[in-house]
Amino acid sequence: MVLFCADLLCCCSLAVLALVAAVWFFRDSRQISGIHEKHVLVTGCDSGFGELAARQLDRRGFHVIAACLTEPGASRLRAAASPRLKTLLLNVTDSASVESALERVRSETGERGLWGLVNNAGISVPIGPMEWMQLEDFKKVLDVNLIGLIEVTLKFLPLLKKARGRVVNVASILGRVSLIGGGYCLAKYGVEAFSDSLRRDMMHFGVKVSIIEPGFFKTQVADLGLIEDDLKKRWNNLPAEVRRAYGDSYLQDYKKVQELSMKILASSDLSKVTSCMQHALSARYPRTRYSAGWDAKFLWIPLSYLPTCITDIFTNIIMPSTKGSGTSL
Repeated sequence: MVLFCADLLCCCSLAVLALVAAVWFFRDSRQISGIHEKHVLVTGCDSGFGELAARQLDRRGFHVIAACLTEPGASRLRAAASPRLKTLLLNVTDSASVESALERVRSETGERGLWGLVNNAGISVPIGPMEWMQLEDFKKVLDVNLIGLIEVTLKFLPLLKKARGRVVNVASILGRVSLIGGGYCLAKYGVEAFSDSLRRDMMHFGVKVSIIEPGFFKTQVADLGLIEDDLKKRWNNLPAEVRRAYGDSYLQDYKKVQELSMKILASSDLSKVTSCMQHALSARYPRTRYSAGWDAKFLWIPLSYLPTCITDIFTNIIMPSTKGSGTSL
């Protein structure tokens, strides 16, 4: 009798889990209507995630307004997309540039408002040990990755509220686990916090906010040559006593960690990220967070939920040691 009850309980539990999974899948797969009437602004479209997202959303039928930093980037994108896609030049650190982009988008969208804003523009360099940084280095990254994102979002909120639209902010797994020094992790943690607060405020107006948390991907932001050149320059500018404290081999060991991370973990399939963006804009019920990449799903995000002492042990294993003792990888 006890065995029968246990079997029955197990079967009921599996049935409930199957039902929940089916309901979740059905809800997650439902799409909005009228895509061909909706306008979406994507920032950082010169290359990488932004460029691919703009082309994919254009093919999907959205009226894409792709914001590029440079005219060559805008020209390449126009040549690869349909006549429906429009481009504009935008420097997210320049308030006048943001205001100009707002006027352009307002004229394009008219009374419909803006359905989607994808805040994708970002930089990574400089990264490295915190002690190697100057205050200006933090400001450089924060101005683009966080302050610029906030200003663009706030300026476009009235258009998004008019359309009861979507905000999609590109954060990172480095907004959950701080693996590197410099302003990048600081900015991505800030994006997470800003997005959470914005989501709770905007739900009263029908505006939904989603966060994309990519793992490691091979984009221009993760250009190893750029990162290594910057690291070498910083090392050479350090006082002699600081270099001695780290050890002669520390710079090479740090560069090896970056190289191995990109070779082992980084994916070249950028569509894993842009598909998340597309779902956040076209699903009837977008998710609050999207993890993109196997390393995000199975390594970094699970690691972020573990006690800090365990995360510290893990990061100490993979990062180089000081005083020339070599890397632990």
